[in-house]
Amino acid sequence: MMRTPHILVVEDDREIRTMVSRFLQKQGYRVTQSEDARSMDKALAGASIDLVLLDIMLPGGEDGLSICRRLRASSSVPIIMLTAAGDTTARVVGLEMGADDYIAKPFDPQELAARTKAVLRRAAALPGRLEQPMAALSFDGWRIEPVQRELHAPDGARVTLTGAEFDLLLAFCRHPQRTLSRDQLLDLSQGRGGGPLDRGIDILVSRIRRKIETNPRDPRLIKTVRTGGYIFTPPVFTLPVEAG
Repeated sequence: MMRTPHILVVEDDREIRTMVSRFLQKQGYRVTQSEDARSMDKALAGASIDLVLLDIMLPGGEDGLSICRRLRASSSVPIIMLTAAGDTTARVVGLEMGADDYIAKPFDPQELAARTKAVLRRAAALPGRLEQPMAALSFDGWRIEPVQRELHAPDGARVTLTGAEFDLLLAFCRHPQRTLSRDQLLDLSQGRGGGPLDRGIDILVSRIRRKIETNPRDPRLIKTVRTGGYIFTPPVFTLPVEAG
């Protein structure tokens, strides 16, 4: 029998938190409620959480964006962010920090149900995303650390990547030597379906090329496919887990 997905709702507005939780429970999910970062940390420590529904505006010293960045540094748990309707900047920043999706308030409960189901389905489809440890990967002398979210050059130097750049490069590394469309890359790296930020994949690829290619104008590692999309050309190797 399959385990019922467990969703953590992090929302300081009690009325919204209760409404969302009851709706998700009616959809068949287990739900735990948290009103701030502290209670969220307790919930994560005490249970296996499959998805975090995270409001951006939270009380105390840590807002939703900071929480998202902190969670992504140590966990691959899927995150859907709740944002104000007109706050496009917060949505972009949330995706940069590794959120899987966002929903603008006020939202239709059926949209919430659909996005929740889609994110959980994508998470389950990605090998090792929830249950298996994320081993370091190596390509062309480079080393990428999914847990620490770090990229190291062949000479050992750490290369700084934004959250979105890291997630896209990791998606390439997990699907090497395969032609991937922009929609597939968006889905694999940011966990979202189509939307106004789809063309941002091209911008991210360009930025990554400037950091890992010897000649970004004549890329060797990330090649553009004429029919649409990209292919990550080098073989990728899983590195042994270091004892300790």
